[in-house]
Amino acid sequence: MAAAGRTEVVSADEQRAIARCQRGDREAFELIVRLYTARALAAAKAVVRDGALAEDAAQDAFVRAFRAIRRFRIGEPFYPWLYRILRNSCLTTLKRHGKPPPSLDAGNAPPTAAPPFDPAGNLAKEELRALVRDAMTELSDPHREILHLSHFEGLSYKEIADCLEIPIGTVMSRLWAARQALKKVLAPRMAGHE
Repeated sequence: MAAAGRTEVVSADEQRAIARCQRGDREAFELIVRLYTARALAAAKAVVRDGALAEDAAQDAFVRAFRAIRRFRIGEPFYPWLYRILRNSCLTTLKRHGKPPPSLDAGNAPPTAAPPFDPAGNLAKEELRALVRDAMTELSDPHREILHLSHFEGLSYKEIADCLEIPIGTVMSRLWAARQALKKVLAPRMAGHE
């Protein structure tokens, strides 16, 4: 599970669409929405933990992104910029529905270390994915969010730092803590599959 991830590359079509959006072209923004809807929904669900609220937050984020598109710097990776807007939309959506926001402090303290194990050697990939998805629901919001960005979105440390507006060192320590927490949750489940 390397965190090197993919480097976000903005295609020429996407850059042209963003430039058109910056001139007020709503139709050009439809391309951006199509390109990023699935990622935005998955990321929102990782933050709010509710499909309907995730859809509300993602829709709100796209509206906010269109309104703020003139502030986006062409040539920069688009997704980290959109993710910051999406994350704020998620927090607003949670607040509007009377749900507590994710605690950022919970992700800073390393949990106790879990015993080492080799999940790939013990389970078929599909079983493992199901176990990981289930285990992630038990993690704190910051742990779930950073694992989602790193392993499901495939973002690099720098891209995660840009998304969360935190230093790269904090990304590394939060990601380490999140992986340890995930191992701790998975260990008893994996023992039953050996």
